[in-house]
Amino acid sequence: MTGQKIDGTTVANSVKDLVRASVAELKKEGVEPCLATILVGDNPASSSYVTSKQKDCADVGIATKDHRLPQEFTQLELDSLINLLNNDKTVHGILVQLPLPKLLDEFSTISRISPIKDVDGLTPYNVGLLASGRAILKPCTPLGIMELFDYYNIGLSGKNVIIINRSNLVGKPLYHLLLEKNATVTTCHSKTKNIKDQCLNADIVVTAVGDRTRFILTADMIREDAVVIDVGTSRINDKIVGDVDYENVIKKASYVTPVPGGVGPMTRAMLLKNTVTAASISKGFVTNR
Repeated sequence: MTGQKIDGTTVANSVKDLVRASVAELKKEGVEPCLATILVGDNPASSSYVTSKQKDCADVGIATKDHRLPQEFTQLELDSLINLLNNDKTVHGILVQLPLPKLLDEFSTISRISPIKDVDGLTPYNVGLLASGRAILKPCTPLGIMELFDYYNIGLSGKNVIIINRSNLVGKPLYHLLLEKNATVTTCHSKTKNIKDQCLNADIVVTAVGDRTRFILTADMIREDAVVIDVGTSRINDKIVGDVDYENVIKKASYVTPVPGGVGPMTRAMLLKNTVTAASISKGFVTNR
């Protein structure tokens, strides 16, 4: 039997419908959700990502303020801009497109964003709330993965989950979100020994290596009826592929996300959801207390 493809585009569209409705309700209350984007330098991929995010916002009625800054922009100038946006009551979310140029400090920059405008969920304050089970604004990719589990009614309580990633963007926050759902979670990475054995013991495998030349999750690495979530993206022969040997893995797994069309659309949808949540926080409509 062949497993089921997890259609991230369909789920993302359902999230966008809910966001669109929430935006309309907020506007009735006199609140126009607004996302400020900051892009430093002229990285073509980053520029494309920002443009896509702005189009997504327009699609659901979220306003945007676009800040495209030269490569030579200094840390002091960037700090000043973030301070201005933190104090701008018409701005509800602030997104700094990563990576930043080498001369800028990513941790310092992210840390400067107001936690209630941190739509990426990456400030130390929000990371701490996530670890404590109290976060409202959570990193978009892990949040999107959790939405996929919920949409497809994939139970997590008591399940063994392997995450092949330990980054601040995916692996670490996803670990905490899965723990909240009573999963038993193991984090694997480049120094982990016998990853294949770890995966064969897992009910759910989430892989986010993103380098097909170093790692491929093949069918012999998963158990029958496992759930496989592919977060990795690589470009091979001008084609976007994930970490997973999708065509063979789906013959053995119960559910698999494709690349593209799996987790990617969910990441973008969760940014919209977080922006609406941030707008609601600004008016006291949402609180973690």
